[in-house]
Amino acid sequence: MSAIWKNHAEKLIELINSNNETNAHLYLEQLMLFPVDIQDKIINDVSQLKHCNSEQVAGIISKYMMFEIK
Repeated sequence: MSAIWKNHAEKLIELINSNNETNAHLYLEQLMLFPVDIQDKIINDVSQLKHCNSEQVAGIISKYMMFEIK
């Protein structure tokens, strides 16, 4: 993962760990204009990690950025 994504992941981890879900939603919205349902999925996936680190969170964020090609 790039340093930029790791930095974004660390900020998201910080917001989730401080139980600031509203700001976590706002951060994701500003970061990539994710719809609310995708924001919920990202936050849920991050909160389920046993050993939360920026690499794993960056992977989760990038997973939801992938668009299906039909």
